[in-house]
Amino acid sequence: MAVKQLEPGEAKAAMDEAENSVYLDVRTEMEFAQGHPEGAINIPIAVPGPGSMVPNPDFLNVVQKTLPDKEQPIFCGCQSGMRSQMAADLMARLGYSNLANVQGGFGGKVENGVLVVVGWRDSNLPVETDVNNSNSYAGIKARAES
Repeated sequence: MAVKQLEPGEAKAAMDEAENSVYLDVRTEMEFAQGHPEGAINIPIAVPGPGSMVPNPDFLNVVQKTLPDKEQPIFCGCQSGMRSQMAADLMARLGYSNLANVQGGFGGKVENGVLVVVGWRDSNLPVETDVNNSNSYAGIKARAES
């Protein structure tokens, strides 16, 4: 099934309508801590490696243990919509069937120096900086491994 493409305002409206929806923020832990959509959970698709970012080897395992219902509405977001598209595509291959990629992500999508999609933060949608055991990657990963 194709991954839906939604801009932040559309994603927020769809999340409000859908029962049991979740915003899966696939940015790094540091990016997540600087601000994220209210109620989001963080499972990074990439992690810091020696000198650059590398794919998170635990991403799919942690996703499957944290979000076992493959029909649950999941809205994948990152900074601009690129990493979240990769995450949604990987999840679709595992059978997740109710996925949306948030175009513009948290910070907005820029092409050739021009803002083409306003991000969640600048769309005046609910944002928080709270990082705790229930939404942080550290807490989520620890539960997935137990």
